[in-house]
Amino acid sequence: MSEKVSETSGGEQHTTGTRARVPASRRPAPGPRSTHRSLPDLEDALRLLAQEWRLPVELRGRLTQSVAALAGPPLREGHSVTLAARRGASELTVELRPAALAPDEAPALPPEVAGHGARWRLDRPCEDGAREDGARREDGRGSDGRGQGIRGEDRRAHDGSAGEAAGDEARELLAEELREARARIAELADDRQRLTQELAETNSGVLALYVQLEERDEQLRRAHGQTLRELEDALRPPPVDVPGLEMAIHYAPADTDAPTGGDLYDWFRLPDGTVHITVVDALGHGVTSTRSALNVTHAVRTLALEGHPLGQIVARTDEILLPFDRELMATVQLVRIDPVTGVVRIANGSHPPALVARSSGATEYLEVRGRGIGYPLPGSERVREDALGPGDLLVLYTDGLTESRRDPRDGERRLALAAARHRGLPTEEVPGALAAEMHTVILHPDDTLALTVRRTGA
Repeated sequence: MSEKVSETSGGEQHTTGTRARVPASRRPAPGPRSTHRSLPDLEDALRLLAQEWRLPVELRGRLTQSVAALAGPPLREGHSVTLAARRGASELTVELRPAALAPDEAPALPPEVAGHGARWRLDRPCEDGAREDGARREDGRGSDGRGQGIRGEDRRAHDGSAGEAAGDEARELLAEELREARARIAELADDRQRLTQELAETNSGVLALYVQLEERDEQLRRAHGQTLRELEDALRPPPVDVPGLEMAIHYAPADTDAPTGGDLYDWFRLPDGTVHITVVDALGHGVTSTRSALNVTHAVRTLALEGHPLGQIVARTDEILLPFDRELMATVQLVRIDPVTGVVRIANGSHPPALVARSSGATEYLEVRGRGIGYPLPGSERVREDALGPGDLLVLYTDGLTESRRDPRDGERRLALAAARHRGLPTEEVPGALAAEMHTVILHPDDTLALTVRRTGA
């Protein structure tokens, strides 16, 4: 759509068509334009223009550096560049043509791309004095009709004295920018020193806090270890002191963060002088399985001390506990040993068989069929009797000792060989030695319990 532009007597500009009338006072005032063939000449002209516009020293320096960065390549190639400027109601605009759009030095003030040139838009200073002074300078024209804001090469040729004065003023402006830059560098150096000091103090504080946390963590680890040891002592009664028998125990939970798992034992002396031993392996790991195993050992101890027959205790324990814990499942092995005669009686509920390593070097598993707590038809099918001779070693254990390689029969074979080799060790060393040999390779980690009883014959 074509438009016609006319101006009213009041100085307003309007168009015929779709555009609204624009007051002349709001249109950008035409600014000076100059052509330059050298970079120093261009920089001097730009500094003088920035001074007329009352730009801050730092902004003036950044603008000069930016224009020089984009004007340098064409000037070095022998081309001239044109610098144009104009003042708007709220901004100042500087244009450079031609301009290198990919200069070697990045401009401090990134420009807009305008064809083959570059344009910078700057916020206009708000001081009233600067506005009035700038307007007077901008509206003023020389007798030759050229703007007085930029003094180019042709202006210096026209008026040599004015050119010298302009050159002196430009050099003074450059010196002012250098002073400002040095002051800014000093300020930044002070800030860097302050930040370095603050960082050092912060690092020192963090290091001290880290040391405190390490000390606190060590204290917590010691306290935690002590608590675990006390809990282990509470869960695992010491060996019964009975003439004619030596007893020892080794236990290692699958979870190293838990003091125990579902593998527990209990041993105590009955009123008739025999020694009762209970070995339990409750389903699961951690505290929940420990609670289940403790319930089994406590129920068995109560029934044993009440005089219930050994062959009935497994089934009776199931009757007592299952109404309170429907999820309870545990294997259990009960052993009675007469320290005088060496007679051994065994009841079993789904537990791995006891192993005897004779003083002669022979080994034998004492098999007893039965079903554990929480299993269908729980109870021991019979009570097996055997006898320990002087020097014979009875080994009771949980499946974590023999099933570390996922083959129970191979584990039982290896355990028998290990028991035969280590039977001559002091009794207190045998359980640990058995566990160390059986666990040279662990493919299936589980709670492990190994309990040994040796008849001394005393």
